[in-house]
Amino acid sequence: MRVLIACEYSGKVRDAFAKKGHFAMSCDLLPSDNPKHGVHHIGDVLAILSDYRTNGWDLMIAFPPCTHLAVSGARWFPEKRADGRQQQGIDFFMSLANAEIPKIAIENPVGIMSTKWRKPNQIIQPYEFGHDASKKTCLWLKNLPELIPTDIITKDRYANQTPSGQNKLGPSADRWKLRSETYQGIADAMATQWN
Repeated sequence: MRVLIACEYSGKVRDAFAKKGHFAMSCDLLPSDNPKHGVHHIGDVLAILSDYRTNGWDLMIAFPPCTHLAVSGARWFPEKRADGRQQQGIDFFMSLANAEIPKIAIENPVGIMSTKWRKPNQIIQPYEFGHDASKKTCLWLKNLPELIPTDIITKDRYANQTPSGQNKLGPSADRWKLRSETYQGIADAMATQWN
């Protein structure tokens, strides 16, 4: 297959598909964290999508920015609605959802797209794929099956949680980047099950 991984700088999902023998390309505004191991395009994924007939993608897995969409930032929603940032986030998400690609998966945390568009097909957790971590993640799917958990870890509290259940990653300049990275177990499940 020809697989486009939209809005991914880590290369984890791209590399998981490449290891299965597919042509996989990641695309992000940031350079790849793993440039030696795969094809990465630095630029706007919408330019690649507008050239679909030339590229002929079979599958796109997209990780659009959640900054203006996730409920964790709800206290800033009025300001983001007023200045147009939230609508820009919605429009970008929907550009990915409406791409002319036969199979699509869009990943985002719990947020407004469940009401602005539709409920996700599935909500997954890293602890269902072998990671000692909790991070509720929504998947909107087109012509793809739901992911089947591969290695469930059951605990009262996961390593990335405070006693109250919040994420314990403290404020920092790169917190957004650390929180957005895909867990390897999820990347591997996508490559194996959506093969």
